[in-house]
Amino acid sequence: MFRVGVITASDKGSRGEREDLSGALLRELVQDIQGEVVEYAVLPDERGLLAAKMREWADELMLDLILTTGGTGFSQRDVTPEATLDVTERLVPGIAEVMRAESLKVTSRAMLSRAIAGLRKYTLIINMPGSPKAVRECWTAIAPALTHGIEILKGEAGECAEPIHESGMGV
Repeated sequence: MFRVGVITASDKGSRGEREDLSGALLRELVQDIQGEVVEYAVLPDERGLLAAKMREWADELMLDLILTTGGTGFSQRDVTPEATLDVTERLVPGIAEVMRAESLKVTSRAMLSRAIAGLRKYTLIINMPGSPKAVRECWTAIAPALTHGIEILKGEAGECAEPIHESGMGV
């Protein structure tokens, strides 16, 4: 079982003016990878607050996965990627690349996403979109690889290569 935290970056959500549909959806979707949401927060779009919460959850609570939703667009208040950069030690560009590639199949606006993914110690942090529809699309694209990635990060798995069949093709 993976320990997961979900942070929704939303000024209106933090004031109780908007229901957090994307955060609620992520809380359900993590079950696909045997994840359990043990921490959840709706925070205003404030870089320092977002970074502090990610640091706390990674360093003190040692969560396996932190998913953020919202704050990845072009608005001046959209600072989730910057907050994530403030706390990550190593980037994982492939995750955000796959999310954008899959979303581009649905809308050309996907290229406007500034989402990133990275590692802080033994925690994987991924910026997800702010809309439930986009969250589901992106999750479907990345979920199959997350379990293995988290297991490697935690030192529970060591091989990334897929087994080779007699045909010479991967599984």
